[in-house]
Amino acid sequence: MAKIQETFRNIFKIHELRQRILYTLALLVIVRVGSHITLPGIDTTLLHQAAASKDANNLFGLYDLFVGGAFSNAAVLALGIMPYISASIILQIAGAVIPYFQKLQREGEDGRKKLTQLTRYGTVLISAVQAYGVTIHLMNMTAPGGAGAIVPEAVRGVMWSLSSVVILVAGTMFIMWLGEQITDKGIGNGISLIIFIGIINRFPFALIDEYQLIASGQRNLVIEVVILALMVLIIAGVVLVTQGTRRIPVQYAKRVVGRKVYGGVTQYIPLRVNTAGVMPIIFAQSIMFVPSTLFSFFPDNEFIANLSQYFTYESFTYSFIYALMIIFFTYFYTAIAFNPVDVADNMKKQGGFIPGIRPGKQTADFIDNILTKITLPGSVFLAIVAILPAFISKFGVSGNFASFFGGTSLLIIVGVALDTLQQIESHLLMRHYDGFMKSGKLKGRRF
Repeated sequence: MAKIQETFRNIFKIHELRQRILYTLALLVIVRVGSHITLPGIDTTLLHQAAASKDANNLFGLYDLFVGGAFSNAAVLALGIMPYISASIILQIAGAVIPYFQKLQREGEDGRKKLTQLTRYGTVLISAVQAYGVTIHLMNMTAPGGAGAIVPEAVRGVMWSLSSVVILVAGTMFIMWLGEQITDKGIGNGISLIIFIGIINRFPFALIDEYQLIASGQRNLVIEVVILALMVLIIAGVVLVTQGTRRIPVQYAKRVVGRKVYGGVTQYIPLRVNTAGVMPIIFAQSIMFVPSTLFSFFPDNEFIANLSQYFTYESFTYSFIYALMIIFFTYFYTAIAFNPVDVADNMKKQGGFIPGIRPGKQTADFIDNILTKITLPGSVFLAIVAILPAFISKFGVSGNFASFFGGTSLLIIVGVALDTLQQIESHLLMRHYDGFMKSGKLKGRRF
């Protein structure tokens, strides 16, 4: 405890680090404030009544978790950062199959700027479509007991829908800009921290929901403790397994230059079981929000209503498709983050080789084969973690509690926290201060 207190004191001794942390906190406060500013024309009293009567254990409840309650508040930041993530996914996939985007990725800084600009354009388009779906959803929301619609008849119309779409799109672009500012001038990854703070915000509500169930006699305290312990053990086990690595030995041949001898040593290439981190879950989740957005355009269509039942949060179809997408994105993101051909070429240039494997193409194929095999269990474990809350909720656990302590939420919280602590650690070690871990080996997961 004394070491932790000393570390916090050291943090505020460093002017640059102190400024970065305070700047980050200030922008995150702005995000939270924007999540409580309701769209114009909405009856907030009826909105709160309608939100209280809704079951949080559905896809909209999960979306609300990612945006920190802004969706249930019908706030100006209701769309959150998810449209930006969706646009990023589309461009990353395009970069793997379309030559034009592949060319941009190879053009260095100029190409990166063009891709960033295209991502912003895509964000505007996607957020506009989602914003229109949100306006339809809000106009169909009514308070319980026939109290009335949350969007009064006098307000409804083309102008209200248009102005709401503009405000929601502007909110998404604003929150995207805040994320970029945090990344550039603050500490940690801005986009990840915005998602992180939104999830943390739901923690008190999750505890309140469970307490009310216990107080009303619907849940036994002993069963509650057992369920929580099982959830923690399962998640902890999956996280530990997916952090495993497979090391490939690389032998460097001896080279004599003058009187000096170089090489002749064995090093190792660490291949992680979960190279992609939690990115596959975030990618897949953002895609799974698309059907619900499209279905919201046709609230009175019976066929669409029946079809939407297959994409509800608790349906087997949803969980199956979601799991398959996570496995796909795990392989996809791993292929982007780790290129066996480049590794093999670098080894060959430095005189390195894997014992028993010829340098060049055979080495690349060997590494690719091992990476493919060890990625499979990592992707399956990620899929299990992601769909776990849907199954836990079938045992009567409240939606907020299941979503917070299981699946995506917990992994995002741990990953972002470790990444942010790693950056703080780097600032401390550069100035010869001890960090949170004396060895300075704290490993984070970057989104």
